[in-house]
Amino acid sequence: MSYKVILQNKYDLTPLVEAINLRDSLEQVAYQGTVNLVVTPDMPPISPGMSVRISVPYGKTDYVPLLNPGVVWEVETSNNGIKRMTLTVYDRTIYLDKSEDEYLFPAKQTASQRFKKYASDWNLKIAKLPDTKKELGRSVYRTQSIYASMFADLRETAKAGGQLYHPRMISSGLELYELGTNPEVYILEHVTDTTQSRTLEGAATQVKVLATAASESGQEVPSKVMAIAKKDIDKYGQLQAIVQDDEVKSQAAAKELAKNKLRGISQTISINAPDINTIRAGDAVMLGSMKLIVISVSRELGNPGSMSLELGTYDDVKRRFYLE
Repeated sequence: MSYKVILQNKYDLTPLVEAINLRDSLEQVAYQGTVNLVVTPDMPPISPGMSVRISVPYGKTDYVPLLNPGVVWEVETSNNGIKRMTLTVYDRTIYLDKSEDEYLFPAKQTASQRFKKYASDWNLKIAKLPDTKKELGRSVYRTQSIYASMFADLRETAKAGGQLYHPRMISSGLELYELGTNPEVYILEHVTDTTQSRTLEGAATQVKVLATAASESGQEVPSKVMAIAKKDIDKYGQLQAIVQDDEVKSQAAAKELAKNKLRGISQTISINAPDINTIRAGDAVMLGSMKLIVISVSRELGNPGSMSLELGTYDDVKRRFYLE
C-alpha cells in the first residue's frame, strides 16, 4: 500500500481506504485531506475531533507523515448498496483559522515574538521559529481569526523588506516556514501537461504611497505623498497604483513599499505530474531553468499518485499574497 491512515494512534484504516486527496496552499493555513472509506461492521466509530495521521512510504521501510497531527473535522456517510464514509481532515493549524480573539500588540515587536504568543494561547508546540527581524508597528486586532492576525504580522514584515513566511504544522509542532528555503529543491522532469498564463493585468509601473488622509479646518486637503517609485514605464506604459496603508509609519518604509509594489508581467504556471508527496506550498521547485514557488499543491495518493501544482515566481508570490 502506498499510504497509511491511522486513527487515534491505534486503528489502522488503510485497508478500508478507496481514495485520498490532499491540498496545501498559501491561501489557507491548514493542510487539508479528504479520505474515502468503505464502512465495515468491525470498523471503529469515527467522529469529528478524533486524531488522524496520513503517512506515505519513504525509502524501503520507513513511512513519512504528510498530515500529522491531524484532526477529523467532518464525517459524511452514504449508502447506495455499499456503505461509504468520507472524512474531511485538517492539520491542527485549523484551530488558528477557526478560532477568534482580539490582540493589542505594542510597537517594536517582531512577527516571531507575536508568533510565540499565538502558539502559547492555543496550546500549539513550536517546532521551528526563525527570527523575522523586522520590528512592527503597534497593532490592534479586533475580533478576527487568529490566523488573520498572524498573517497581518507576516504581511507587515514583508512590506518592511523582510522575508516571506508561512505557518506550517509538522509532526514536531508548528513552524514558521520561510518560503523557498527547502533544503532539497525538486526538479520537475516528468510533467504530463503545463499551462502558462502571462498578463499585464494588475501591473504597476509607477507606485505612489500616500499618508493617511487628513483635513485642515474642516477642509479636505490633498493626501501627502510619502514616496514614489517607477520602473519599466517605457516598456509597458504608465500604469499607476496608489497605496494608502496605515501600517506604513516612516518615509523609509514608504519607499520600500512603493518599490515592492512595482510589478510588470505576472506569470502563473500550472502543471500536472506524478506525485512528489513531500512537496508543500511555499517550497521552491525547478521547472526547466526557472526556480519557482509552489502556490498550491493538490495530490491524489496512490501507486502511482498524481499532483497538480500552481507555481509562481518569488516576486509574484510576494506581490499577490504579502503586498496586496
